[in-house]
Amino acid sequence: MTTETAHTSRTTGLDVRDLSAGYGSAPVVSGLNLRVGAGEVVAMLGRNGAGKTTTLMAIGGFLKRATGTVAIDGAAVDGAPHRRMRRQVGLVLEGRSVFPALTTAQNLKVGRVGQAEALRVFPDLGGRLNVRAGSLSGGEQQMLSLARAMCRLPRVLLLDELSFGLAPVMCDRLFSGIRQFAADHGIAVAVVEQHLHYAAMVADRVVVMHQGRLALELPSSELLGRRGEIEQLYLGGPDLSGA
Repeated sequence: MTTETAHTSRTTGLDVRDLSAGYGSAPVVSGLNLRVGAGEVVAMLGRNGAGKTTTLMAIGGFLKRATGTVAIDGAAVDGAPHRRMRRQVGLVLEGRSVFPALTTAQNLKVGRVGQAEALRVFPDLGGRLNVRAGSLSGGEQQMLSLARAMCRLPRVLLLDELSFGLAPVMCDRLFSGIRQFAADHGIAVAVVEQHLHYAAMVADRVVVMHQGRLALELPSSELLGRRGEIEQLYLGGPDLSGA
């Protein structure tokens, strides 16, 4: 299976080479190479089990690599996950990563994020600062999770299934904020997404994973035009997002 490559002239923020990782003795990801330029957003597509989340977890250090290297701004990255999160990497996993008993303002404080910066990115949180995070809507919780991860200005931001369970209007707000913030601050963003419509909206480039490897890479502008081919070959059926 050949890989089609879309070239970018951006300065590399994230450079993953020959990554293999998995659970137990069975690798889920094998020989994966991925580059995301500073200020660039790359969307990762693929059916369940293709290795998308495994890739993010290995980059973040939550899953041990069997082989390969991870570099950020040209420097190799190793060490405990909390050290990577503190200085170089922001990670938002599927499932709303908030402290439900704390207010929105307290969640930002725990994440060492200023309210003013968070509200510049997601002004909808302005009227919810004194509300417990567990009482926020799913979209508001996702905004809060993103604000905590983004506003620390990591060099790399890893996002997993942000659109899951959210209304289209909320997805539009989230992805617009991510794209603008990445461009403004030169952050390399890798986002796992299940819907082709949102991947095309947020990303500069799209990579499709199949059986733990990159099977296809293309500019986001070509994604929807090749939708039928990609669904049939790599996604196991049509995209049901309705978009």
